Amino acid sequence: MKNNRRNFIKNIGIMGTAGILLPNDILGNTQENKNMNLQKIRPKVLFFDVNETLLDLAQMKKQVGEALGGREDLMSLWFTTMLQYSLVTSASGQYEHFGNIGAATLQMVAANNSISISEAEARKTIVESLRGLPAHPEVKNALAELKKDGYKLVSFTNSSNEGVKKQFESAGLTKYFDERLSIEDVGKFKPFRDTYDWGARKMGVKPEECMLIAAHGWDVAGALWAGWRAAFINRPGQQLFPLAPKTEIVASDLQKAADILVTYS
Repeated sequence: MKNNRRNFIKNIGIMGTAGILLPNDILGNTQENKNMNLQKIRPKVLFFDVNETLLDLAQMKKQVGEALGGREDLMSLWFTTMLQYSLVTSASGQYEHFGNIGAATLQMVAANNSISISEAEARKTIVESLRGLPAHPEVKNALAELKKDGYKLVSFTNSSNEGVKKQFESAGLTKYFDERLSIEDVGKFKPFRDTYDWGARKMGVKPEECMLIAAHGWDVAGALWAGWRAAFINRPGQQLFPLAPKTEIVASDLQKAADILVTYS
């Protein structure tokens, strides 16, 4: 009896290595298997984060650093503080423009480092630095390739409607996108699940038909937990969140991600 059981298991192993497909009741139709089956299938909509994913923040780092008395090293602290308080705002059932949160947190970081900056100066710094950002060098070619290949491209940002409109005009990105979505219209910042659900409904697609392309691990994690697919653009200093589900595409820049996406059918 034991020999028969051992031979059955051995034969199953041989069939598996020979490439014979086994039914779901043997393999188990797990969520991981479902996600693997989605790979290589073209998402109906590509949603793009904007700041850092498409736009280069190097110029902003310099401007914020100047406002902080030449302390460019405080840029990362300011950016994470801005993200923290955007979440605090949403979690408290409130909404404030991303730029205003950025200005308020700039004042907070300045105060913690014995730097004096007025509210008016902080707002001027953030508005001017956010709206004049250039695109990363490979971004326009990558977007053009995806658009030519038939993908629907939608920007999906925490910035305000007016803010992203001016950003795209300044960076020359307007023509590549079918639609611009701002969380201003739903009143909750990413990565709240409600925001991803709203984005999918807005475009008339199911969550699994959406793919977020972003350079922030927290944004990618939020999308994956909302049932979306995701591509992570591994910009310098950015990392995936290890506790999040596995990301389908990880690429060092947008062009490399686009080169993978155009092979999908």
